[in-house]
Amino acid sequence: MAEGPRKRGSVSRDRDSLSSDSAQVFGSSGGVALKKEIGLLSACGIIVGSIIGSGIFVSPKGVLENASSVGLALIVWTVTGVITAIGALCYAELGVTIPKSGGDYSYVNDIFGGLAGFLRLWIAVLVIYPTNQAVIALTFATYVLQPLFPSCLPPETALRLTAAVCLLLLTWVNCFSVRWATRVQDVFTAGKLLALGLIIVMGLVQVCKGHYYWLEPKHAFETFQDYDVGQIALSFLQGSFAYGGWNFLNYVTEELVDPHKNLPRAIFISIPLVTFVYVFANVAYVTAMSPEELMASNAVAVTFGEKLLGGMSWIMPISVAFSTFGGVNGSLFTSSRLFFAGAREGHLPGLLAMIHVNRCTPIPALLFTCISTLLMLCTSDMYTLITYVGFINYLFYGVTVAGQIVLRIKQPDLYRPIKVSLAWPAIYLVFWAFLLIFSLYSEPVVCGIGLAIMLTGVPVYFLGVYWENKPQGFHTFMGKMTSLCQKFCVVVYPAMGESPETGHTGK
Repeated sequence: MAEGPRKRGSVSRDRDSLSSDSAQVFGSSGGVALKKEIGLLSACGIIVGSIIGSGIFVSPKGVLENASSVGLALIVWTVTGVITAIGALCYAELGVTIPKSGGDYSYVNDIFGGLAGFLRLWIAVLVIYPTNQAVIALTFATYVLQPLFPSCLPPETALRLTAAVCLLLLTWVNCFSVRWATRVQDVFTAGKLLALGLIIVMGLVQVCKGHYYWLEPKHAFETFQDYDVGQIALSFLQGSFAYGGWNFLNYVTEELVDPHKNLPRAIFISIPLVTFVYVFANVAYVTAMSPEELMASNAVAVTFGEKLLGGMSWIMPISVAFSTFGGVNGSLFTSSRLFFAGAREGHLPGLLAMIHVNRCTPIPALLFTCISTLLMLCTSDMYTLITYVGFINYLFYGVTVAGQIVLRIKQPDLYRPIKVSLAWPAIYLVFWAFLLIFSLYSEPVVCGIGLAIMLTGVPVYFLGVYWENKPQGFHTFMGKMTSLCQKFCVVVYPAMGESPETGHTGK
């Protein structure tokens, strides 16, 4: 943490050098700040909408394939939901103790220092968010275009253009208004929950009709392949990935209304809700399909709808499109705040830490997020990149939760509106370590490449962040470019305040 103040001092000097230009062009920026417009309902919408993407509709078979039986697969979905809730509980304490946007990046940066924080940001900027958003947008495009190409796959160019239109539209909405962005998230989250609710109700109807062969204990644990410890561990890993997005609300802490109350409340409502939906959607699937049929299907919800909905089966492809559209919106909204937080700490260009003078939205960070995702749409290697860095993303979950314990030891008297038992992070870390060790053992090359991609950020950190005495020409060039883009986007640095309860600043 010793590096933090020195780096923030550097950022402050750069900020001061542009403050006079900002005042001349836009007037004083003293009243411009991120608005607290995210209430409890929208907070729940961000968590639920970010977790529930296309996976539960399209391919929940990864868990079943590796669990080797229906009964064990349902146990895996339940246990991973509980572990996710424990991790979210730990993040809730960190979120109200270090009340800054940026989520795990901000926590790792404050607790372990600038280099660790930068590496978390580096892998997110370089690969994780651009690739995830590109894949979700392509899934949306696939299901939107499917009715136009009933007998074949849509052309690749059409898919990428439709995905690009989706990204541009949602970027505009997020730039225009935080309230509009959260309303979009609320509506599409409600839509996907209604669709999953329909699946669950249909499953209950099937049970009432006596179609519960695979739910009876003597059949539920019938194996279609021999149990294997390695495959069971892989099923837990697949289940954990399916809950990805549970930490996204922590990225927008500064825009939450009453975060000390609404952050933990949203977590306590959303994670159990998602766990319930995941478990009972899978229960519903096996009332209409055998495990073999489920694993053979490339779009499980669509197959389920064709079996039970008849002429109304078109509801399922539309539900997947709704789900992915909301997923892209939630990812754009939260990842832009991560890049905003990184720029504010001096780990990204200062322009990304600016917000619009009237709309109070981080337009440069949103445009940066959109452009990096559009670039990913132009490459065919994004699925490979996701495989490589998925391990790193999961690695930082554990590092962040370990940081909660470190912070308790280093600053025991720090004000904590929420203080959970250290047994919870310990439980999470045991489960996390088990999955991490297994990942390294089963896929050492993939994990090694992921680590190598992350470590490319080390020289970038020392050249771009740690090295302060850069040539004057570099500072002049960056200052002119920042000023030009600042005027083009009509943005200024937000007014930063200090929390009276914690002593943490927004910088």
